[in-house]
Amino acid sequence: MNQKPVPTLFEWAGGMPAFERLTEVFYARVKEDSVLGPVFAQMAPDHPKRVAHFIAEVLGGPTQYTAERGGHPTMISHHANRVLTEFQRARWVRMLCESADEVGFPSDPEFRSAFVAYLEWGSRIAVLNSQPGAKLSADQPMPKWGWGEVKGPFQG
Repeated sequence: MNQKPVPTLFEWAGGMPAFERLTEVFYARVKEDSVLGPVFAQMAPDHPKRVAHFIAEVLGGPTQYTAERGGHPTMISHHANRVLTEFQRARWVRMLCESADEVGFPSDPEFRSAFVAYLEWGSRIAVLNSQPGAKLSADQPMPKWGWGEVKGPFQG
């Protein structure tokens, strides 16, 4: 009996079009938000697409962000000295989850628990790396999130 391979989180969510739609909706909302709007006031027009490619790669999609932008060390460097707060972090996660609902991301508990787990982990890393004096590493591998299994830069 042939079993189909288990889809990646990226595939389950609907591929790159789903991630690009998610970040388009999310960053349109961010612009109007009193807490996050100022943080992203100077974002480049292609910022939503770059974030879509990053999240997609982490969740098992193509390695486009790494090939074009340099992977996890590049993302970490974008947060350097921004002094992000826990309040901003929590708002970012909540609004991204609301945007996922709005664009029709899968709502099954298995997908959402993995998706939210990554958002929580990644946003907490961003806050840590945004503080003055944070030691940023240039050799962090791209985190890889799956169905209940994490392969991130914190593993040897």
